[in-house]
Order: sequence, then structure tokens, then C-alpha cells
Amino acid sequence: MFNYTPLNSRFLKAFVTVTAIFLSTISQAAVDTETNANSIILAGHDAVAYFTQGKPVIGKKSITAVYNDAIYRFSSTDNRDTFVNNPKKYAPAYGGFCAYGMTFGKKFTIDGKAFEVVNGVLYVNKNLDVYKAWKEDVPKHLQEANSAWPEVKMVAADKL
Repeated sequence: MFNYTPLNSRFLKAFVTVTAIFLSTISQAAVDTETNANSIILAGHDAVAYFTQGKPVIGKKSITAVYNDAIYRFSSTDNRDTFVNNPKKYAPAYGGFCAYGMTFGKKFTIDGKAFEVVNGVLYVNKNLDVYKAWKEDVPKHLQEANSAWPEVKMVAADKL
């Protein structure tokens, strides 16, 4: 049985406050990044390889780095170190959500295989079929997506 005392009351208030803060932090984690249930971004593909090899390369579970609450996997320690030294350069636009989907203000998951580096920025798309639609007018779609992103960045995908 719980025996009420002023000390217990302060402890209970502190516990409830800390729990509320913790839960609000969890609910915001990865809202602005497209990750799987294990917080892996880019469907496990190596962010640096898109730039250096020009193709999607699956990263290794044993070679990772964390950036913006997302776990990035890399195919080599050199790629990981390159990323860690300048993550903003290699992190995907729109938190790794589908670039074409962002033109509609929507956050769609991606398969990691449909991508393009434009002016030094990595853009990923849901899949190769969606990439074909995005590719039809990249400048227009980038303008639309860039306009939409600030409005939806901190909104959960299922709320859009």
C-alpha cells in the first residue's frame, strides 16, 4: 500500500514530469526523417556511395553513424568517416522522404534504389517508377518540394 507523504508527492510529481518529457521526445523522434522501425535511414543504403559510386550500395550493419536521430549504414569505414566529417553534405534532402511525394506535401517511404544527386544534394524517391515521374521536370519538382518541406517537416507522415 502506498503511504502518502510530502516526499512521496514530490517524487511522484518529478516522475510524472520526467516521463511526460521522455514520451514527448519519443513521439517526435524521426518525424523529420524517413526511417524504418529500427531507425535505419535510406533503407540501409550507404549515403556516401550515392555520391562516390553513383549507385545504391547496401551498408553493413557493423558500420554505422547516427545523424538527426537516424542510423546510417555504410559499406566501408572510409565512407562512414567521410559522412561523419560532413553529414549535411551526404544526408538526403527532405529527411530521406520521397522527393516526388514532397511535391504534394506528402511523406512517402523509399526503397533506397531510386535516387539522384542534383547540385550536390541527394534526392531519393519511393521507387524507380516514381523516380521516372519526378525526373520529368526536376527543377519544377524541386521548387514544389522545397516549398512544401518547411510546412510538413515536423508533421508525422500519417498526419498528412
